Amino acid sequence: MENPTQVQHSEDEDEHIFRSKYPPVSVPDNLTLPEFVLQDAELYADKVAFVEAVSGKSYTYRDVVRDTRRFAKALRSLGLRKGHVVLVLLPNIAEYGIVALGIMAAGGVFSGANPASHPSEIKKQAYAANAKLIVTNGPNYEKVKNLEQPVVVIGEEHIEDATNWDELLEAGDRAGTGTRFTKEEVLQSDLCALPFSSGTTGISKGVMLTHRNLVANLCSSLFSVGSEMIGEVTTLGLIPFFHIYGITGICCATLRNKGKVVVMNRFDLRTFLNALITQEVTFAPIVPPIILALVKNPIVEEFDLSKLKLRAIMTAAAPLAPELLASFENKFPGVQVQEAYGLTEHSCITLTHGNPMKGHDTAKKNSVGFILPNLEIKFIDPDTSRSLPKNTPGELCVRSQCVMQGYYKNKEETNRTIDKNGWLHTGDIAYIDDDGDIFIVDRIKELIKYKGFQVAPAELEAILLTHSSVEDAAVVPLPDEEAGEIPAACVVMNPNAKENERDIMEYVASNVAHYKKVRVLQFVGTIPKSPSGKIMRRLLKDKMMENLPKPPSYS
Repeated sequence: MENPTQVQHSEDEDEHIFRSKYPPVSVPDNLTLPEFVLQDAELYADKVAFVEAVSGKSYTYRDVVRDTRRFAKALRSLGLRKGHVVLVLLPNIAEYGIVALGIMAAGGVFSGANPASHPSEIKKQAYAANAKLIVTNGPNYEKVKNLEQPVVVIGEEHIEDATNWDELLEAGDRAGTGTRFTKEEVLQSDLCALPFSSGTTGISKGVMLTHRNLVANLCSSLFSVGSEMIGEVTTLGLIPFFHIYGITGICCATLRNKGKVVVMNRFDLRTFLNALITQEVTFAPIVPPIILALVKNPIVEEFDLSKLKLRAIMTAAAPLAPELLASFENKFPGVQVQEAYGLTEHSCITLTHGNPMKGHDTAKKNSVGFILPNLEIKFIDPDTSRSLPKNTPGELCVRSQCVMQGYYKNKEETNRTIDKNGWLHTGDIAYIDDDGDIFIVDRIKELIKYKGFQVAPAELEAILLTHSSVEDAAVVPLPDEEAGEIPAACVVMNPNAKENERDIMEYVASNVAHYKKVRVLQFVGTIPKSPSGKIMRRLLKDKMMENLPKPPSYS
């Protein structure tokens, strides 16, 4: 058998650098992301590209190409220039991919925001990104109407101070090609996306990604897709499209392979199962709470599971409990379970279990997979920065053409995350075994993953400290069967305080999106801190765990 990982000795004799066991893949030099994913779309003109699971609304490849061009043209006629950021505040809808690709085709920069966010959080992102335009729908218009930027609204609704999507596309048609709004050439080195990520330190930052970053990521992550699979894959589009995995790993990857995306904007178990069966979904990226529902919820028994065409599920946003994995495999024996690992700063997927539609190598259970082509990986001692050999846990670092350009207007954080040799430091502790499979052991960074959403403890601590009765606070993740992890707070109260735990939890809830709510709160005498003033979260977490009931076992 070939050596699964090659060790390179490039920068330093002692460097342990691991590469893919698969040969490098070529990345086209001159295509933008929209050009790359819609390449050969005319050969699939009548094939459905996006279909909404509930409404049945659909767009063919012909529609996607046409409306991406129309929207790009309309944006330029509105005065959008290369490098301008457009904030997109939408649930998963059939038009979402067209919106994102149209922005990029116009030379703009797509920045997706979570429609569940509190208006103050949306305002923060719009200002941090210096957004010049906002795209939303009727139900979310209220959240953006006071941001003093032009707003495009998708849907039937006509709102007085906003531009209607359909009318804008028609205006794009009328703009013609001979107008003064000539197209600025869009280069692969230009920025095309500015997703917001908590990164390694917790406070949300804009991640600068170029067309090249995302094209390179798709080339690596789709390397094993054979020609026989083009046009054959149907992907479930339930993971939010504002998330880098939603837009790149689902929308762009499926368009590139001329498959169909089945769009769902919220999870309901019956709707979900009905969509899987009626739309003949073959690949479903989902989060662990949905796997739990599939295993335990009696609603599943209402459906004839023999009609499922599902070949694989992928979970990437949160860790999967081994017991849950075993229960799922027992109930759905024909479905391959993949765990992947990706991060926004690396344009999406970084490690993977192999291709769901082909008998490609699959990594071991509970591994996050093998190294993709074109990527270099090393594991460093967090204290000495020395690279470590196989089977030795260290901070996972990655170097490739997918690494972000940096955090927007934040040189200090960029330099802390990407070193002078181009290595992106992920903040995750991991190791590689003798077969080239990688296992995540722990997180240096303190992010809490609630149902796949990132929750920054620092943000919740800052909100808690704004309460007049709170003297000190610390937020830690606690394991939760359904959510993966939940935000839990230890709070030191002012001696004269009258509020109870529930009051403080409600105070936080009124200031954040629903997924950021503190789910467990305990009053404590002091918050343990290290000599340098850092909160000793591990100690706090262990103490809180002692006071919690034992989790039930999976049946």
